[in-house]
Amino acid sequence: MDFKYDEKAEALRKQIREFVKENLPQDKERGMFSEEHDDDEWAFSMNMSKKLSEIGWLTMSWPKAYGGMDASVWERCILGEEAGYWGIPGLGMGVSGTAWVGPSMMLFGTEEQKKKYLPLIASGDPDGVWCTGYSEPDAGSDMASLQTRAERVGDEYIINGQKVWTSAAHRSRWCWMACRTDPDAKRKHDGLSVIIVDMKSEGVTIRPIPNIIGAHYFNEIFFKDVRVPAENLVGKENNGWNQLMQALAFERGIALGASSRGMRLLDELVQYTKETGDFKRSEIRQKLADLAVDIRALRILALEAAWKASKGEMVIYEPSRDKAYNDEVMEKMGIIGTEIIGAYAQVDPMCVSKKWKRILGMIEGNYWGAAGMAIAAGTTDTMRNIIAQFGLGLPRGY
Repeated sequence: MDFKYDEKAEALRKQIREFVKENLPQDKERGMFSEEHDDDEWAFSMNMSKKLSEIGWLTMSWPKAYGGMDASVWERCILGEEAGYWGIPGLGMGVSGTAWVGPSMMLFGTEEQKKKYLPLIASGDPDGVWCTGYSEPDAGSDMASLQTRAERVGDEYIINGQKVWTSAAHRSRWCWMACRTDPDAKRKHDGLSVIIVDMKSEGVTIRPIPNIIGAHYFNEIFFKDVRVPAENLVGKENNGWNQLMQALAFERGIALGASSRGMRLLDELVQYTKETGDFKRSEIRQKLADLAVDIRALRILALEAAWKASKGEMVIYEPSRDKAYNDEVMEKMGIIGTEIIGAYAQVDPMCVSKKWKRILGMIEGNYWGAAGMAIAAGTTDTMRNIIAQFGLGLPRGY
């Protein structure tokens, strides 16, 4: 494995850092998903989406025919690293138009769907913002148990049911939603379909679910006789499970953004301990060194997955492996970080505008957010089951 970036990729890194200097004030750290909570942050994020689109970076990995740049895997990795480290907002177009809705639509969507939806995402248009409707009150990691029903009636589907933990639903124009279209299917994995739902449709009700620190990222959505054109079906009816597995592989993706964000937090912690004098204590340096090793290991794992993808190899269990490891590293970062900053860990994590409030808010937000992130896109144990089955060849354990 050769993880050295070529000159073209390193040139892109320099361009991104210049863009950050010109467009992203670094005296205010924007925490993960802060734009979903705060209206001003959302406006700033959408403004950044438009700028990123104009440069071509918003959907750089997409084919040129769909508004992308046909960027290489390594160029995509550079953007992921820099975006994670500097906290560049606006790259997702909701959750997540750019990372899995768009690529999945390219694989499974009709030509009409591609022409209608992909340009809205690639241009950074507000009507190109998406949420993802998978989880339900009784269907989390066991997603095949979902019960939201889409019944075909003539040229429409009529949808009834509920989704929960839907990030950015209150910001989104469209929902990439998993529904049950055949309730009589012999296997629960069968009879599922992916349907595009306009969030402005009559019968859609969105209710916020404030998280443990009072931030509004999550929502529950209720669907009451929501009528959706049959043309909004993505791919084949009742073939949704296979399509969802591909979309989840895109979602879990290459973990370079996560490792870079971890490195940014570590760099801030090191600077904090040097200015407070805590860096002189050997036990503090040891904790920081442990974090550094973990973060670098996560980066190497992510690069290994990228290396395989760059050679055209199938990347099957690696995204789950990297996601599971990142869950652990994030939790460890929050615990060690709050131990180091002590009583200051009680600073409101939404107050991130002043020097040490910025890093303290980032650390506390990381601490409180770790549990939720370990569930998002599949629990850590679910990821380990995937690793065991497809990476180690062990018998299926679920």
